[in-house]
Amino acid sequence: MFNNVIARHWRSRRACPRDIFLLLLWMILLSFPAAAAVPQHQQSEPAGMAHEGQAGNMQEPGEHTHPEATADKVGLEEHLGTYIPLDLVFRDEQGNPVKLGDLVNKPTVIAPVYYRCPNVCHFLQGDLARVLPGIKLKAGEDYQVISFSFDETEQSELARRSRDTYYAAMKHQYPGQAWRFLTGDLKSIRQLTDAAGFYFQRVKHDFLHPVVFFVVSPQGQIVRYLHGTHIVPKDLTLALYEAKSGHVGTTIRKVVQYCFSFDPEQKTYVFNILRVSATAILTTLAIFAAYLVLSGRKSKKDKNL
Repeated sequence: MFNNVIARHWRSRRACPRDIFLLLLWMILLSFPAAAAVPQHQQSEPAGMAHEGQAGNMQEPGEHTHPEATADKVGLEEHLGTYIPLDLVFRDEQGNPVKLGDLVNKPTVIAPVYYRCPNVCHFLQGDLARVLPGIKLKAGEDYQVISFSFDETEQSELARRSRDTYYAAMKHQYPGQAWRFLTGDLKSIRQLTDAAGFYFQRVKHDFLHPVVFFVVSPQGQIVRYLHGTHIVPKDLTLALYEAKSGHVGTTIRKVVQYCFSFDPEQKTYVFNILRVSATAILTTLAIFAAYLVLSGRKSKKDKNL
C-alpha cells in the first residue's frame, strides 16, 4: 500500500532532485538488513580434543589428553589485559640465559609447548611454520615469536633441534632471530604460565595441557588468545595489529580494528559488515546530497543569467 501511495505521489508532481534523494534514501532503508549473521569459523580438531558438554569424562576444549590420567587443574583462563612478568630469565637454544623482557620489545606471539610432545604441540608449531612466512609484517622487526617449553626437564639441545626442524620447514627463509625456542626452570615456567592462565599437569613423561598460544604487546600485556592447531593467517595478523603500539602503523591499525572485531565464542575475527555497510551508504548519500546541492545552485545561476 505504501508503495502505491509513493507511486501516485510521484506521478502527481514533477520530479525534482529532492524527490530523487528522498526516494533513494527510502529504498536503501527498506533494503538494509536489520542484522547480519556472524560468520562461522570452524577449525579442524586433532585427536584428543573434546567438545564441551559431551557425555562422559571429557576434557576442556583444546585440551591435550592422555587417557591414563585425570587432571587436577588443567585448562585455560583467559587473562586478557594482564601483564606477563618480563623479568623472568630463560635459556635460549644455545643454553645462554635470556631475559624475557629483552625479547618481548615488540608485538610477540608466545606458544607454550613441550618439545617432546608427539602430536598437538608439533601440529601447533608446524602450522606456525606454515603461516609465519606469509605474514605481511616484518618478522623480527614488527613482531617476535617465542616458543617455550613448560617441561623443566627439557634442555637447550631439544630447543635447538626444534628450531632446526621448523626453520627447515620454512626452507630457512625466515629471519634467524625472529622465532626463539626457550627452556627454563620450573619456577620461571610456572610464573609465566600462571600469568597467562595456562594450566597444565605432568603425567609421567607427557602432559595434560591446553592447545593455545597468545599475543602480547611490547609492554607484555596479553591482548589475544588464539586456540587450536589450525592457525588462520588473518587472525594472527589482526592480533599482531591489536598488540602494536606507538605511532608506526596507527592509521592501518585503526582501519583494521574498525573493519574487524574478535568473536570470543567462535575464537576468530569477524568482518563488521553492518558497520562497514552503514559507512559506505552514508558516504554515498553524503556525496549524492552534495551533488544535488551543487547542481541546484548551478541551475539557479543559469536561470539568473
